Amino acid sequence: MLEDDADMNAPDLLEISPDRRLAYHRSHARATGKDAPGVVFLGGFRSDMTGTKATFLEDWARERGRAFLRFDYRGHGASSGDFLDGAIGDWADDAAEAVMRLTEGPQVLVGSSMGGWIALLLARRMPERVAALVGIAAAPDFTEDSMWAGFDAAQREALARNGRVELPSDYSDEPYVITRRLIEEGRQQLVLRAPLVLPFPLRLLQGTADTDVPPEVALRLLDHVDCADAQLTLVKGADHRFSEPRELALLAATLDALDVAGGV
Repeated sequence: MLEDDADMNAPDLLEISPDRRLAYHRSHARATGKDAPGVVFLGGFRSDMTGTKATFLEDWARERGRAFLRFDYRGHGASSGDFLDGAIGDWADDAAEAVMRLTEGPQVLVGSSMGGWIALLLARRMPERVAALVGIAAAPDFTEDSMWAGFDAAQREALARNGRVELPSDYSDEPYVITRRLIEEGRQQLVLRAPLVLPFPLRLLQGTADTDVPPEVALRLLDHVDCADAQLTLVKGADHRFSEPRELALLAATLDALDVAGGV
């Protein structure tokens, strides 16, 4: 389906195959924003497209007449599939399908947490479709450098024996279930182990109080990329959600400044 949303509360569905349907909301550019690239929001691990940042960005885009797309990966939100069956490569494939089928021309990719990793994978796969990349607490390679590296011997043994391990969550009463496939498949998607050329502007927004993705990750990413126009903004006291009014205002200002600077 390629129509604008008829009902903001009911997402459209992009049918990729009979058992693979991605839920999405999309708004087309108006005359005032038709010459600017569209914006695509890429959500985080176990998040969906109804979160604060996604809906804030939609309002931002509508105010400026910009095209905008938010969607759910398979196993997330209103899309088909079981979350526990998915892995980073699957969700990157979903993002690629959404960008190819639901947008036109280069897009500004705004990736939150895991979405930052997904955005980097898209940038590597289809750089011609990326006008700029904005990472919000971007978490590249987190399955290896955070999850696997943080497992103790008992957790690694449980993962090998049972194919899964449960971790406590700061955001839900339900534990995070981490599958062996998530870890093993993630090793095929790592972006910090080989040269990463980004031939477009990169903006990284990072809170200093983020305990899920600490500032060191953003610094490592900034140092790693081959990018002529890369900037990191640290926000004192901001946590991983990065959804307080001052942080959303910074996100809007970052996107507006990309236009002013001619970066997109």
